[in-house]
Amino acid sequence: MLTTPQPPGPEAADLLVSGAKLVAACDEDHRELPGGWVAITGGLVSAVGAAADQPPPAREILDATGCLVTPGLVNTHHHLYQNLTRSYAPVVSSGLFPWLSGLYPLWARLDEESAYLSAWVGLAELALGGCTTSTDHLYVAPRGGGDLWSAEIAAAREVGLRFHPTRGSMTISSQAGGGLPPPSVVQDDDQVLADSERLVAAHHDPSWGAMVRIALAPCSPFSVTPELMRQTAELAERLDVRLHTHLAEDPDEDRYCLETFGRRPVEQFAEVGWLTGRSWVAHCVYPSTAEAQRLGAAGVGVAHCPSSNMLLAGGGFAPVRELRAAGSPVGLGCDGSSSADSASLWIEARAALLLGRQRRGPSGMTARDVLDMATRGGAGCLGRSGEIGQLSAGAMADLVCWPQEGVAFAGALTDPVEAWLRCGPVSARHTVVAGRVIVRDGALAVPGAEDVLARHAVAAARIQAPAP
Repeated sequence: MLTTPQPPGPEAADLLVSGAKLVAACDEDHRELPGGWVAITGGLVSAVGAAADQPPPAREILDATGCLVTPGLVNTHHHLYQNLTRSYAPVVSSGLFPWLSGLYPLWARLDEESAYLSAWVGLAELALGGCTTSTDHLYVAPRGGGDLWSAEIAAAREVGLRFHPTRGSMTISSQAGGGLPPPSVVQDDDQVLADSERLVAAHHDPSWGAMVRIALAPCSPFSVTPELMRQTAELAERLDVRLHTHLAEDPDEDRYCLETFGRRPVEQFAEVGWLTGRSWVAHCVYPSTAEAQRLGAAGVGVAHCPSSNMLLAGGGFAPVRELRAAGSPVGLGCDGSSSADSASLWIEARAALLLGRQRRGPSGMTARDVLDMATRGGAGCLGRSGEIGQLSAGAMADLVCWPQEGVAFAGALTDPVEAWLRCGPVSARHTVVAGRVIVRDGALAVPGAEDVLARHAVAAARIQAPAP
């Protein structure tokens, strides 16, 4: 809740988040400030302090009593349009390739209206779960569907999340080249490259604190040509934008790359010019030890999507600890709503903790490791280290107040960071993006949700309707 504001003075902050149980700054010094506070001015963090430090006066005060305060979580991989087909029964128990083949005909019905609605719903769901920055990988381009990416960006501006949409693409269809998608959702290389450049010119903001940045994102080694991968890397270099794709996600991908290119996926990734710190990849479940070292040495970021991997990717364990040790920034991703079915980075964070300990034992992963991935690691994947993912003077004022009160936290007295994932489940009490409160007291503070949900239900029913 907002309490009575202090009288503004000449150096008054716009917003003061105060009374926290603990502020975990996630900065370079890994500061943890008992009884801490965060001052926000002009959309930036202006100061951070502990209980013993005198906070500045502020025009508004946001009560964080009983909360762990962290930077906003960063979602490094998602397919927002897929919430139109959540838990779609006919493919719910399929492996990756059959799952995709079963859903592509439905996704071929996507248009601007449904892209806008799915993005609005997905970003609102993320905000309620403590996410303040999200990417999105939209790689289907139905004929006649319109400008799906600009529709998503319009939704992001309304919801208020910091947004990194990627211009995804597929060029190999089921009828030409042995791909999975139907011809109605693929384009040729020239169309993809021209529209990629158009979207960057129209929407990409390279400035500090940008709310929208564009990346280029051919879908996967088995859905586009090697030439498009090469040309996209060259275009990204010329436009100075980032690159994103799926990589080493599934054993079927290994077999496809060996049969088609004579190389494993990471080798093919390097062959087409993507082994660079400009790139971040989704999943990366099956690199060899040497390949993980190679990715890390190049600074390639990795979006770890634990829920999706457990549901779809053949039971593998992403080598998160090895990738981080090798130098890869590793963030967390929700992946598509049709695979993980829930856009909650808290769920992904807890899953990352459990999978890490299952894989490497009790010391294999801690809540602090996961918090670092969910904040600073995600910022590194998106090329925004020091700008988002931490609470320090000059960084973006993106933060979350996580309540640690009531039955679920009874007895959790010694370590609020560990309790954040060991107890719960928990969602945000408050979510702040660029100094704007978009979730307050656990409820979305952005108007229009009821109308959007009603329209989303109509769009989802249309997309899931049986073929005539």
